[in-house]
Amino acid sequence: MTTHGVSFAEATKVWIRIAALSFGGPAGQIAVMHRILVEEKKWIGEERFLHALNYCMLLPGPEAQQLATYIGWLMHRTAGGLVAGGLFILPGFLTIMVLSWVYAAFGNVGVVEGLFFGLRAAVLAIVVQAVFRIGKRALKNRAMLGIAISSFIAIFAFGAPFPAIIAAAALVGFIGARTNSPYFRGNGGHAPTSATIVLDRESRLGEGVPKHARPSLTWSLGMSVALLGLWLTPVAALVILLGPENVFSEIAVFFSKMAVVTFGGAYAVLGYVAQEGVTTHGWLAPGEMLDGLSMAETTPGPLIQVVQFVGFMGAYRDAGPLPPMLAGTLAAILATWVTFVPCFLWIFLGAPFAEGLRANRALSGALAAITAAVVGVVLNLSVWFAIHTLFRETTRWSGFGLRLDVPVLASADVPAILLSTAAMIAVLRFKAQVMVTLGACATIGVILRLAATL
Repeated sequence: MTTHGVSFAEATKVWIRIAALSFGGPAGQIAVMHRILVEEKKWIGEERFLHALNYCMLLPGPEAQQLATYIGWLMHRTAGGLVAGGLFILPGFLTIMVLSWVYAAFGNVGVVEGLFFGLRAAVLAIVVQAVFRIGKRALKNRAMLGIAISSFIAIFAFGAPFPAIIAAAALVGFIGARTNSPYFRGNGGHAPTSATIVLDRESRLGEGVPKHARPSLTWSLGMSVALLGLWLTPVAALVILLGPENVFSEIAVFFSKMAVVTFGGAYAVLGYVAQEGVTTHGWLAPGEMLDGLSMAETTPGPLIQVVQFVGFMGAYRDAGPLPPMLAGTLAAILATWVTFVPCFLWIFLGAPFAEGLRANRALSGALAAITAAVVGVVLNLSVWFAIHTLFRETTRWSGFGLRLDVPVLASADVPAILLSTAAMIAVLRFKAQVMVTLGACATIGVILRLAATL
């Protein structure tokens, strides 16, 4: 199959290359795609790339993976979208699966324990950096600042559910934009900046809309029915056969729900997953959630790939008649399946109609408000991580409608505090690269744990 002078085989090689380089969260992943697809290969022009990105940012789920699916579909139809989106997930999935096996089998061994001790400190610094990065982009006026503060208070002090916070922010932004308020204007999201501008007419794809990309209600509905079946049939089967209280049913239902409501980027989603996976379902401990995020930060692919580790640990500890490793492996596959199949659904259902969203002011306002709310949610995530990284014990305080996790000051972990502080200085002050910070902290963590055994 050859489209616009690019063969399917050539495209597949490029998507493998992009997948192997997709470290560092959505901003870095989108920058890699822009550099290779727009600047280097000139498959797609600047304007069309940004339009596809803006559409993907309106969707629940990881925007970088969905952007790859969108562009793959533009270039080589349905097969192109499936290959581009699937390859974006595959390297991280395989790597985290292996790390999950190692973690379950050897997590208490000194070297492995030290490795994750160091990675937790680095991840805390990276999440704090994300608060500043997203806040700088999103909090352009008092209205956006107010939304961010309100979302932080709602989730941190009152335990408000993440979907409700996002829905409320979207409604406020939508109404604000419809009333032509200057406070609710869209922003550029993770849009890359580059001195190299490739015009659409200069790209392989050109300015026109490919024939297969034109709106077709029959095609969109057909793909939607097929993908809905692939997504929801396993969920329904597990609930019916095993019952709603079974761990596999709980994982299938929770991550299916997450796939629908996870607007706002990976760090906001992780706050929701931590809230539910640790507090509500008890699938893993707070420190283990941090270890899972460390895995996702150090492997290629979407950060939300951490869901497979959450599912793995949940079923590993509640395996029933299955061997724990087998139960964890099956749950990791299940969590990944119900998280990412909907991502293809959103693209194939809506991408042919996405041109109509380009000038939609109300939707842009909703996106701007959601991004502002995400700042508060990610701030909550950073506080939650800090409490459970820097202190060995916490206590729950309730009163006046508030529900707060309070650290026990006597349980302060001095090495963790010092290493986390050093990582924050490196990332925020000296702009150290993510992989360098992760590698340095992991090495120091291993050295500290080995020294403690001497």
